Amino acid sequence: MLNSVTVVDDEASIRSAVEQWLNLSGFQVQLFSRAQECLAQLPRDFPGVILSDVRMPGISGLELLAEVQRQDPDLPVILLTGHGDVPMAVEAMRDGAYDFLEKPFSPDTLLSSLRRALDKRGLVLENRRLHQQADSRAKLDATLLGVSQALQTLRRQVLELAPLPVNVLVRGETGSGKELIARCLHDFGPRAGKPFVALNCAAIPEQLFEAELFGHESGAFTGAQGKRIGKLEYAHGGTLFLDEIESMPLAQQVKLLRVLQEQKLERLGSNQSITVDLRIIAATKPDLLEEARAGRFREDLAYRLTVAELRLPPLRERREDIPLLYAHFAHHAALRLGRKAAPLGGPQLGRLLSHDWPGNVRELANAAERQVLGLQEPQAEAVDSGQSLAAQQEAFEAQCLRAALTRHKGEIKAVLNELQLPRRTLNEKMQRHGLSREMFVKNS
Repeated sequence: MLNSVTVVDDEASIRSAVEQWLNLSGFQVQLFSRAQECLAQLPRDFPGVILSDVRMPGISGLELLAEVQRQDPDLPVILLTGHGDVPMAVEAMRDGAYDFLEKPFSPDTLLSSLRRALDKRGLVLENRRLHQQADSRAKLDATLLGVSQALQTLRRQVLELAPLPVNVLVRGETGSGKELIARCLHDFGPRAGKPFVALNCAAIPEQLFEAELFGHESGAFTGAQGKRIGKLEYAHGGTLFLDEIESMPLAQQVKLLRVLQEQKLERLGSNQSITVDLRIIAATKPDLLEEARAGRFREDLAYRLTVAELRLPPLRERREDIPLLYAHFAHHAALRLGRKAAPLGGPQLGRLLSHDWPGNVRELANAAERQVLGLQEPQAEAVDSGQSLAAQQEAFEAQCLRAALTRHKGEIKAVLNELQLPRRTLNEKMQRHGLSREMFVKNS
């Protein structure tokens, strides 16, 4: 339940009396003597109500109302007026004020108006939150492509973890999209407007690692010309993505752990502590705790990084996503190269589904680009998938159903005609594969 009230009045006695009444009634109160001060500290989506006098030095209550209306038309403003200001206050209500109270007013009248205003504000903010969730879900669906249950679960986990101030470990095979997941965790969270800094721990020579991570002052070591900001400091306020974290030298693991514990660092060649506020998202192929047990990684750092863990399934475990991903990569390759992407035929689709994709999504994207360039048919040489024939047939059938439902935007009659199936058979197959007409009508 919302209970925040901002009071703006140039009379100290009024501020003191109102604060006393509201505190006794369980409200959180913030006091300002000038409207300018209130506007300077007014947060976006303020979870409360503004209670303001009309006549004040500088910016008046009416001017405050106009500015609040410009910033957030749904933020309730209750005006406090003298007897002669009543006609003005009535006009202000036409301009968007929530209510006005004529001085002197009773505590009960004030509390009644505030509670109604706070109830309204609560509904507005809840509605905004639901809309933002829906928008985020739609944007994430367009970024993390896939119809498999594994991808649906992964998208849900990303949306749940993105707003939380916790470090995340992303596990997955080479080419499975770990950096894309890290980017989504950043972009869909509160740090989205701040830096996203990526560092591949396996690509940096050990003797340069500390300078790369912590930065250095001029002359800190031979060749250190000028001051350099390290990745940790550069990511202040945002996210640092450490790919192949298992490759980080043990000596640097100790120093990274200290930064995570103290939220401070020192550049090489400096004794000055610099405060850093950042979120660490690390990525690894092996199990980091197993690496720690084998003595190849610090166990205390592993636990610090693995507050939450996301596992990216390899492409061979979500074969039903392959046609959608392939079409996406082929379309973008065709746009970039000025070529035309040929539609997939049945034999080509079968080869895509039967390939094992050891390079995962990265390999699939490369295959799509080569096909657009006319350098090869999609996976002309199929690799044993390790799945039974029945499992591969199920995956192929599911993809055919999705493709037809997508083409016809969930129009069942058109799907029946195209696939030449009885209605009952189509219903049974859709149910078995977790498909519904609404999924395709909504996304059309």
